[in-house]
Amino acid sequence: MTTLTTLNIATRQSPLALWQAEHIQARLQALYPSLTVNLVPMVTKGDKILDTPLAKIGGKGLFVKELEQALYEKRADIAVHSLKDVPMVLPEGLTLGAYCEREQPTDAFISNHYESIDALPQGAKLGTSSLRRQCQIQQYRPDLEIISLRGNVGTRLSKLDAGEYDAIILATSGLTRLGLTDRIRHELDTHISLPAVGQGALAIECRSDDADVLALLKPLNDEPSRLCVMAERAMNRHLQGGCQVPIAGFATIQDGQIYLQGRVGSVDGKTLLKAEHHNALVDDARESEQIAEAVGVVVAEALIAQGADKILAQIYQDG
Repeated sequence: MTTLTTLNIATRQSPLALWQAEHIQARLQALYPSLTVNLVPMVTKGDKILDTPLAKIGGKGLFVKELEQALYEKRADIAVHSLKDVPMVLPEGLTLGAYCEREQPTDAFISNHYESIDALPQGAKLGTSSLRRQCQIQQYRPDLEIISLRGNVGTRLSKLDAGEYDAIILATSGLTRLGLTDRIRHELDTHISLPAVGQGALAIECRSDDADVLALLKPLNDEPSRLCVMAERAMNRHLQGGCQVPIAGFATIQDGQIYLQGRVGSVDGKTLLKAEHHNALVDDARESEQIAEAVGVVVAEALIAQGADKILAQIYQDG
């Protein structure tokens, strides 16, 4: 039983981030009725700079740095993140204390006039902030005009409704959490758009030496989700990729085997490299973690053998 009486959660102030923090707040209060759980809302650099593509200003790590500073300064005990926003290597002294059960990880097609990505007319304007989505969609529909789209979910939907785009692509999980599934025309099949590493999963970051908090978070961990995203993140880390690069990775567990697909593409969609690998998991949690991460490395090596390192080096140089 925890000796803590109060727990503070650092969170961004966007509606989706607040939903995520409130969701974890409610789960912790249900588990520990005597625990007072407070939210510590803050604005990050990624929230302030909305007129520049994320890849140009440092990637999605900009959404977590202020929250991590609050952990260091002990103004907060945990921070709740969408895992796809979390850099592949954490700062010293911080760890991911729990990987929560994953929501649907797909990309969602949203349009007020067209039923599907196939129904879009030639030259239609499609909005996304993601180089990963851009490279895969340009491969599938090279005729579309891909236009950068920043802002929170509500802002992006408003821009669509104002007629700035014919369609936009958002994460299914975010729309589901905000009760906006009625805006989804369809979910993109993974053969068209493989999800981002960690997409749909929530992770809880804390200080690595905070044994009380780590014990508190343990019941929130979902082991299948944890192993899948560990494989994905190991692949991304081995590719030396960040959060805002054209890398896709998606793992599933079926019949005791962990399966991982990975992709790396050029931004124009003319090159899209693909690799996959699977291996059997075991009963031991630590050994399964090592197996999952090894699967990630194998997929990364297969992509590098096809030239992924050269594609990514060019993107970093251009950025």
